[in-house]
Amino acid sequence: MTEPEELHPDDVQHHLREVQDLLARQKVVEGLVHRQDMPRHELVENLVHKQHEAGLRTKLDSLHPADIAYILEALPREERLYVWDLVKAERDGEILLEVSDAVRESLIETMAPEELKAAAESLDADELADLAPDLPPEVIQDVFQSLDTEGREQLRAAMSYPEDSVGALMDFDMVTVREDVSLEVVLRYLRRFDELPDHTDKLFVVDREDHLKGILTLESLLINDPELEVADVMRSETVISFTPEDEADEAAQAFERYDLVSAPVVDGEKRVIGRLTVADVVDYIREESEAEILSHAGLREEEDIFASVWSSVKNRWAWLAINLVTAFIASRVIGAFEGSIEKLVALAALMPIVAGIGGNSGNQTITMIVRAIAMGQVEQSAMNRLLKKELGVALFNGLVWGSLLGVLAWWLYGNVELGMVMTAAMTLNLLLAASAGVLIPMIRIRLGADPALGSSVMITALTDSGGFFIFLGLATIFLL
Repeated sequence: MTEPEELHPDDVQHHLREVQDLLARQKVVEGLVHRQDMPRHELVENLVHKQHEAGLRTKLDSLHPADIAYILEALPREERLYVWDLVKAERDGEILLEVSDAVRESLIETMAPEELKAAAESLDADELADLAPDLPPEVIQDVFQSLDTEGREQLRAAMSYPEDSVGALMDFDMVTVREDVSLEVVLRYLRRFDELPDHTDKLFVVDREDHLKGILTLESLLINDPELEVADVMRSETVISFTPEDEADEAAQAFERYDLVSAPVVDGEKRVIGRLTVADVVDYIREESEAEILSHAGLREEEDIFASVWSSVKNRWAWLAINLVTAFIASRVIGAFEGSIEKLVALAALMPIVAGIGGNSGNQTITMIVRAIAMGQVEQSAMNRLLKKELGVALFNGLVWGSLLGVLAWWLYGNVELGMVMTAAMTLNLLLAASAGVLIPMIRIRLGADPALGSSVMITALTDSGGFFIFLGLATIFLL
């Protein structure tokens, strides 16, 4: 008996290397054939091309859509489009959902309207709603017209909710049962399905008007007497449900807190209209995490690693321009103390330490605050308490590490006053970094802005300019 193939998390890397090897081998062999002067040269070249193309098709057909998406993202544009053309048309929709937004745009640009329509029609309403913003309006209109009445209503509903709401994440593929039937009837009903919807760990119990009455877990269904009615074994208390208007962040926290696999989504009258699954939540968390990482660096949107130079420039220039301004301000702060630096050259060697440690400490603080905000653990009312706590941490670190650096400066330059200035400057800059680390994200929230966007750029600019000013200012007052 053949044993099932064991899959490992790093298999996708192996698949990527295999595809890259096939592409490289194809280029080498076709290049050699092209340079040969032989009879029926074009026929031989065409046969070699088809042979390697068949190998790539076979490889791609054996892969999961998510693995193909990963491979497409890891290939340069020319190779990516070549591989994309080899993917079976019926898998286009699934793969377009899996790839990043930037890569999806590059693939859609190469597809004819008929291909896009076929790819979209292969998706469920909730999946189509995710893909719709990237599709041309005429394609969306054609797809909408091809749906049945229920599909149109589902698509219209899914596209009507904000991007960061439960309604935008929910799917409509679920199983509901009545409370007045026996478990045996439910089992017979489930056997009529070719397969249950993904991540089905519970059935939603509803009345004739689809009002949520409780949940029936698959475990309860299997271990209880089949003659019992659903009402006897269902759970009607402490049922966790969401509305389409609920924030996706709050739903994600609930899934993590209560170890949920799926949960019903109900309207204002408690009618079940969809469900939220752990797969939807994981995708949302991943996207938010990636967006937060990009925001810290001042990037406006996800970037295709193999995008054109101009596309990358447009995505990065805004915060680089801001950084240029802040760097110029820092240079003018140093320029204001040129006379002090000329008289005591040691200042030039020591001032980057003060600024660097301040920036590091500020980034630690702002990262903790932004993370707490994302997890819903911080409100505006807690700002004063957080500020006091972070100032206490900064004061302790400033005195400890500042004293250590002060002793080091004294030992290097034989100047005890310089060591004391170093300690004071380090402490004051860490206090500045702590204040900025708390206030910047909290103020941005109050203004309705993303607390993570450009936070690293802003905190570094502030601690650089502030650190230089504090250190050089104290040195000018007490040493010169």
